[in-house]
This record gives sequence, C-alpha cells and structure tokens, in this order.
Amino acid sequence: MKAFARLLDSLAFETSRNAREALLVDYFTRTPDPDRGYALAAITGTLDFRAAKPALLKALIGERSDPVLFALSYDFVGDLSETIALMWPAPPREADADLRLAAVVEALARASRSDAPRLIAEWLDALDETGRWALLKLVTGGLRVGVSARLAKTALARLGSVPVDEIEDVWNTLKAPYLQLFAWIEGRAGKPESRDPAPFRPPMLAHPLDEAKDFDQLAASDFVAEWKWDGIRVQAAAGRDGETLHRRLYSRSGDDITAAFPDLLEDLRFDGAIDGELLVVRDGEVQPFSELQRRLNRKTADAKLIQALPVAIRAYDLLAEDGLDLRPLSFLQRRERLEALVRRLQSPRIDLSPLITFADWPGLASARSEPSSRLQPADAAAVEGVMLKRAAAPYVAGRPKGEWFKWKRDPFLIDAVLMYAQRGHGKRSSYYSDYTFGVWLGAELVPVGKAYFGFTDEELILIDRFIRANTVGRFGPVREVARLPDKGLVLEVAFEGLNRSSRHKSGLAMRFPRVSRLRWDKTPAEADRIESLEALLSATRA
Repeated sequence: MKAFARLLDSLAFETSRNAREALLVDYFTRTPDPDRGYALAAITGTLDFRAAKPALLKALIGERSDPVLFALSYDFVGDLSETIALMWPAPPREADADLRLAAVVEALARASRSDAPRLIAEWLDALDETGRWALLKLVTGGLRVGVSARLAKTALARLGSVPVDEIEDVWNTLKAPYLQLFAWIEGRAGKPESRDPAPFRPPMLAHPLDEAKDFDQLAASDFVAEWKWDGIRVQAAAGRDGETLHRRLYSRSGDDITAAFPDLLEDLRFDGAIDGELLVVRDGEVQPFSELQRRLNRKTADAKLIQALPVAIRAYDLLAEDGLDLRPLSFLQRRERLEALVRRLQSPRIDLSPLITFADWPGLASARSEPSSRLQPADAAAVEGVMLKRAAAPYVAGRPKGEWFKWKRDPFLIDAVLMYAQRGHGKRSSYYSDYTFGVWLGAELVPVGKAYFGFTDEELILIDRFIRANTVGRFGPVREVARLPDKGLVLEVAFEGLNRSSRHKSGLAMRFPRVSRLRWDKTPAEADRIESLEALLSATRA
C-alpha cells in the first residue's frame, strides 16, 4: 500500500501530463504482480467493491469523531477520503509496511457487508495518513488524480514495444490483475486472445472544434459532415460461436447494457459491430433526450416501458463485418459498407445518420445553425450540432488529433433572476456558488433551473457579496435572495435545450444550464418570461 499511496500522492500534485506518465511507468516497472495490476485497475476505474460504499465510511468515522465536527470538516475540505484520512485517530502502533495492495483488493472483493467495516477499520488503524487517504480513494473508486484510462494505458505501452491501440483492442477482454497483459507487453508471453464472438471495440472520439483556429488549418474538401445527435453513443456487436449468434449492446465506455434494451436484440441480425447513437424514436420521430433518460441506468426494461419508449440506433460507422476488421479502412470506405448493411437489414430500429452536403465552411455553418432546413422538425430538434470526419481517416481508438471534430450548436440564452443560493463544497465552501434562478409567470417568479458553474472566480465573489447583502430568508442551508422587479440580480443563463417536465413548477427542464454572464445592466423586471421559454420550446419542436 505504501508504494500505491506514494504514487497517488505524487500524481495528485503533478500538473504535467508527461510527468504523470513517467510516474506511472516507474511504478509499473518497480512494482511486482499482482499489485501493479490492481493499481492499474483502480486507476482505470475497473474495480468495484459492492460491500464498501461512502455511507459505510461515514459511519466508521462517525464512531471515532464528533459528527458535527466531521460535517464541518467535510464541508470545508470537500473530499470524503481526505477528510476521513485527516480525522482518523492516529494508529496505535507503527504503520504496517507489509500491507499489500493485492491483499486489500482481494479481501474487499470477498468481504460481505458485515465484514467490510471491520476490515477497513483495521487497515485504517494500521496505515499512516497518506496510506489512509489512498485506501479510502481505492474503496470509493474516485481517485481524481488527473490520470485518464488512456494515459494509464499509454504508460503501460512504454513497458515494451506494444502500441497503445493494440492494448485498447484487448483491454475489455481482460480482468484485474492483468497478469496476461503485463506478460505480453513485457515480451514474456503472446498477445492475449479473445474468444468473444461479439467483443467491444474501443471507440474513436472527436476534439471540440475551435472556430477561430481550426478552420484556417482544415480544408473543407478533406472532410465529411454528419449530424451530432442528442442521445448516447453505443456500439452494437454481433457474432457467431458455432450456430449461436451472440448479440450485445455496449455503452461508449464498454459497459454491457444489453439487458436494459432487449427490444433491440432481434434487429442485430449481422456479424460485425456498428457504432451509432441510441435514441428514442416514436412513429419515425426522434424524441427529446429526457425520454431516453427514462430508460437509462436501468438494468432491465419491462414490456410497458419498451412500448412507451421504443429505442433505435442511428448508425454512424461500421467497425467490423463478417469477421473482417474494417477499422483500418477510410471513413468513406466504411460508410459505403455501412450503407449496404443497413439496406440489407431493413430494420425500423437501425437506420443511417444522414450526411450533410456542404461546399465550404460557411455552408456547413448554415446547416449547423438551422438543422430544420435539412431535417424534419422532430429530428432537427434532436440535433446537438455537427461532426466533422476526415474522409480518409481510419477508425482509431482514443482521440487522435486532426481526424474527427465536434462542432456543437450555439447554446440558447435567457435572462433569469437569481432566487435561491447555497454554499458550494470544498474550495467553494466559503462562497454561495449554487444558484436557483427563475423567470416571470405573470407577476410571479417561477424556478426554471439550477447552475453552479460558468462564471469566473471574480464573478463568484461579486455574486457572493450580492447574496449576503440581499438575503431575505433562510431555509436550512438555502438563502432566499431579494428579487423584486426593481431589486435583484439578473443572470444570463446558457443551456443546450428544453423539455417538458412534471417535476418542475414551471413545467420545463433545461439541459446543462450554466451562468453565461452577469446582467448588472438589467433589473429583474426586464428578465425573460415563461412565454419566451414556451415559444423557444415550440420553435425547436416545430
């Protein structure tokens, strides 16, 4: 545990990506199996201890410290693991140098809910402050040390001569502590072979488009454009093992979500893998993302839910077909094969994401800003923006530079009045940084959203001062802020879309709201009215 704790501590304070990679390489080189494999699993987020959850940790510290003091400390520190590590009573004996990471992981994996508290308490008593912090990070699964799964795999590739993309290819077929993986990378064994007939293939990702810089460096004739849909990215894979056809649906991160969408399985009548967007499509019309949300994060779906919220895949790409890996082909070559496959399937649940014809960047900008000029109203309302894909680009795992770009639509903007505020967490615990805002419904302000980001540090200080000077009521941790027609704070709020919602008093729910700027030039009386949002919702669905 000491080496793992030192690694996490060093990573947490390192700002350079190259330096973080070097720290990982050094750790993987010096640390024996299986400890390094379990560390790799922790860093990439593939460990899950069902018997140990944050509530258990809070209960443990509650037995050893004053609960009020812990609540105040947690609010100030902002990190559960760090707070408990600092407040845990000093170990009654010298920290245990022999506690192995592998022993901790394997014991927790076997532990029942009744055994886990005793084990964790014993380990916390045996570790020093940094060790306790690392243990708690391991248990909760939220390391937050600035290392992505891709960076960890890149560092892993430096142990030998195996390209990181090949590691990505076999990653989802292996389990911690990755003994086969390390043996292959270090040249002690051959490449791990997957016998899964319908494996997950790591997705290719896009860079956000920088309008001010990228257009000057890109030639429109080199790219193909397609719509960016407001659903979730999925991969539909199917393959035969003898006479049996295996069919699976994966999330972008490789989670098997097949059981939650059984209505799609019968349409996966092919041998290969389709990359696409999962959407709710009713009577040929794409429904708002809020409809899809009702089916997400469910392990299963009953007949009633399937009938009410029918899902479909809007296909972007074809990664494999009839045993052939198509990823080395160009995008246009893969697209041609995808179109042929979709025609053969003739499935109402699998269709093509249409390409956007354009001659130059201004033409594409016009389509991006007005998708209704190219699509039916319901489909146009479900468009987030456009994707740019280099016509000659192979399908490469990760986020290769210069191949794919995402160009989201400009956000919607409204002027809303600050109504309520709460303190933030951690570094923001001294400031009121979580805001509820509203618009006018007749002579009454009704809440339409909440936001806790988008503003600068300087703006946060100004808002905090205003809230403290204009508090008119308190409800527990919530402050009510003055919002008379001539007295209050108007916020310009940016958001991605609107949906109907029975859970909100206004009847509307915003997607990804954030504070765009402070409107000191406006009085609350000049803020937007609910009619403006209703008109916006009607326009986007018309």
